[in-house]
Amino acid sequence: MVLPLSRSVQTSGYRPLRQDPPSQDPEDSEEESLSSTTTDLDAMLDAKRLGKLRAIFLVSLCCIGSFIFAYDTGIVGGVLTLKSFQNDFNYTKKQQTSINSNAVSVLQGGAFFGCFFVWPITSYLGRKYTLMIAAFIFIIGSIVQVCKTHHIGAFYAGRVVAGLGVGAATVLVPMFSAEMAPKEMRGALGSCFQLFFATGVMLSYWVDYGAKTNFSNTDSKQWQIPIGLQLVPSGMLALGMLLVPDSARWLAKKGRNEEALKSLVWVRGGVESPEVRAEFMEIQAGIEEELRVSEGFVWKELLLKPNLYRLVIAFTIQMCAQFTGNTSLAYYAPQIFATVGGGTSTNNLFVTGFFGVVKVVGVGSFVLFAVADRVGRRVPMMVGAFAMGTFMLIIAVVSATHPPKKSNGSNIASSGIASIIMVYLEAFSYNMSWGPLPWLYISEIFPSRIREIGIATGASSQWLWNFVFSQITPHAITNIGWRTFLMFAIFNWAIIGYTWFFVKETNRKSLEEMDVLFGQIDRLPVGKDAVEEGEAGTGMEGEGQAKSP
Repeated sequence: MVLPLSRSVQTSGYRPLRQDPPSQDPEDSEEESLSSTTTDLDAMLDAKRLGKLRAIFLVSLCCIGSFIFAYDTGIVGGVLTLKSFQNDFNYTKKQQTSINSNAVSVLQGGAFFGCFFVWPITSYLGRKYTLMIAAFIFIIGSIVQVCKTHHIGAFYAGRVVAGLGVGAATVLVPMFSAEMAPKEMRGALGSCFQLFFATGVMLSYWVDYGAKTNFSNTDSKQWQIPIGLQLVPSGMLALGMLLVPDSARWLAKKGRNEEALKSLVWVRGGVESPEVRAEFMEIQAGIEEELRVSEGFVWKELLLKPNLYRLVIAFTIQMCAQFTGNTSLAYYAPQIFATVGGGTSTNNLFVTGFFGVVKVVGVGSFVLFAVADRVGRRVPMMVGAFAMGTFMLIIAVVSATHPPKKSNGSNIASSGIASIIMVYLEAFSYNMSWGPLPWLYISEIFPSRIREIGIATGASSQWLWNFVFSQITPHAITNIGWRTFLMFAIFNWAIIGYTWFFVKETNRKSLEEMDVLFGQIDRLPVGKDAVEEGEAGTGMEGEGQAKSP
């Protein structure tokens, strides 16, 4: 049943619009009507401003999950280079390469499976409570990692557990954010995933640098503090979820219409305005049409051409994000800066710290200027891929013609400075394009009935290819040197063609309109007909004809 729109909802933070005043004297009626209209308009404007703030708050809270993912990604590369860590876990320099690779890989493996474990849980429990569970799982894994067990196997086990929580968060954060963000702000708010990610990576680099320079190589705090600090944001995420309602779209999908409307009204500013009513009707119309066509989720529905196309895009768009080479730079930044002539190990960590700052500036500019909402998705992807390919080629040419010389000094050669600048520009380009956009894109293209499995497919692809490149990169740097950057240049230019031919523009479209964009149905049953049906409490038959597979 569709909830009648005339029905009031009473909840904290919600105030209904004023009702029509009772009959009055004709002379007073016009003045009262004008006053009432002005009051209602003011209330709606105030609500819209409050709604934007609440949407920003909710998305920022969710994106702490992205921050955790990034901090853990960035911190491990530096921690594994610390002498204190090597001493406490009793391994030799000969074992260092394999242990570095394993420490990264086991978290990725846990995250890959976490993407799929979380899908049925969030479908049953909702977004906010599942995100709390993911945060607690990550906390358990972090506690195991920070303990000085003197056994590298225990450290691996902690990373596997933490990986389960991180993988779940990479599914839930973009999903929850997209389902609650207004469509005119969805691009900017969806990009906050990458903003928090870049911030987490940047802080992890500087924490590594601070630990190396301020603690003795024999002091276990040198590696325990960097790892232990991630308990703070994970605790904030778990407790912060108590402050927000669950996803309006998930609640509506479960038939909990009154709660769904309360949630939507809260995140839109507390006023049940005509705009909010229309949005709620569109949500219900989309869900009713999905149920009419498919009678709920069935596995064979994934093979329908529009849905299969979206699943392939979710998998390949995250694959392309890894093929840009930027994640390889994030994991092995100190080693890569050494390859292009970054100087001493302390110098490398310092240069890596500014690498993180450049990332934050890039994605911060992307969010601040609302590039995804103003320009769209496709154009920044193509421009970003072209820029990254060009910078990677320059790095390859400079490294090939002016190979870095080994030196114990702190001075960096001019060719090394040029390569470092190119790496910075590549990172800036990535965070203005392929950093934020794939996460935004996979969160918005799926209908509600397959959104969980769709986003899980995209997130798992990210972790799968993340794993592949984390294994390839250190060996590539050692064996083929500058040709590694040439390889990434070719990949980036190939991505331009992929974007042009396969990625559809989703800017300024509601989540319910994606079925129309991808050819699932001809049109949505919205507008006057949907409102009349909603007030009558009827179904959606007769509108939004589905296309045959």
